[in-house]
Amino acid sequence: MKPYKVGYVAGVFDLFHIGHLNLFKRAKELCDYLIVGVLVDDLAVACKNKRPFIPFEERIQIVEAVKYVDWAVKVVPENLDKMVAWKLYRFDVLFSGDDWQGHPIWVEEEKKLNSVGAKIVYFPYTQGISSTQLRQAIKESMP
Repeated sequence: MKPYKVGYVAGVFDLFHIGHLNLFKRAKELCDYLIVGVLVDDLAVACKNKRPFIPFEERIQIVEAVKYVDWAVKVVPENLDKMVAWKLYRFDVLFSGDDWQGHPIWVEEEKKLNSVGAKIVYFPYTQGISSTQLRQAIKESMP
């Protein structure tokens, strides 16, 4: 039996790579039903200061096709907040990369989620790969 019923993770998931797949696989190992939020392009720009290489409609289709994902949802400014997402999806665990663990904003989010019975589980990033690194490699390979 898995420790959680419903899990949630959100991200841009641009230039889909093994780190994204590992995140979904690890999350699904801990929950029966995995919801993955995919940020729309303008929100990705607002959060990361760069436009995704792959447009939103294609990114969400890629995420939907991953066997570990039960439901891919659109993340817009109105449901970016973790408590708003919780009210919409009633997850009992939110998954995140461990680079956010201990950050004051996330400590506060953890308290809020704990107050409604939800937890945050942090996973280590897959070393050596990221969308930023792929973007840089593509840029360097161009004549």
